[in-house]
Amino acid sequence: MRIVTESPAPKKSTNAEPREQAPLRIRYRVRFQKTGLLRWISHRDLAALWERIARRAMLELSMTEGFHPKPRISFPSALALGVEGLDEVVELELAENISPCELLKRLENDHQPGLSINSVSRLPQGFGKGQLQESKFSITLPEHADTRSIETAITQLRNQTTVSFQRKNKTLVAHVAQQIPELKLCDGLLRLTLAASDSASLKAHDVLDLLGFDDWIENGSLVIREHVILETEFHSNHPAEVATATHAAPTQ
Repeated sequence: MRIVTESPAPKKSTNAEPREQAPLRIRYRVRFQKTGLLRWISHRDLAALWERIARRAMLELSMTEGFHPKPRISFPSALALGVEGLDEVVELELAENISPCELLKRLENDHQPGLSINSVSRLPQGFGKGQLQESKFSITLPEHADTRSIETAITQLRNQTTVSFQRKNKTLVAHVAQQIPELKLCDGLLRLTLAASDSASLKAHDVLDLLGFDDWIENGSLVIREHVILETEFHSNHPAEVATATHAAPTQ
């Protein structure tokens, strides 16, 4: 009589390596001001400056994959050289979970001349990346400016359906009503709102050229981007989600 015995089931190894967890990727939206002499650095230099600020603040940056990892730092809209920004946006992805208040404190402690932090928001998982919707500008008038001539130029521009402008040796066309929803003189300033476009978007300097005021900048006018409005804004009053600097005025 043959006796058949079953082999015992293999035991699970106690030395199995634990499965690696995916690194944290937490996105923070920082609104900041770029003023004074800092307005004369290029967008590329500004991006490099933010990377240095983040490293000096001892932040654990989330990095891209591949042979040349780079920190995940992005800007919804580049600011033109020489333009001041009072409400600029940068998004930082961190591989650590810190409170907006702590991040605000670390960034403020850098004391970079010309750069001040307005607010820090920790964005929920899956929240869309910042995409520009509109930019609001104010432009100071040159000395002895003729307000009547300015009003006439504004009226003539707004009465046009489309306008042509140059960008990188190409002639592009913009729809006035859609891309320049606001253009007026108010409180001694030229107020301008520019809407983003799927094609090349207008810049404040383009509008000055279209108005016939391409000499304003060399005659002392200052272009200031006062507000950046995104397609997906994040609003919260909870301190675990948003921290606001004491100096910062509420955005519109």
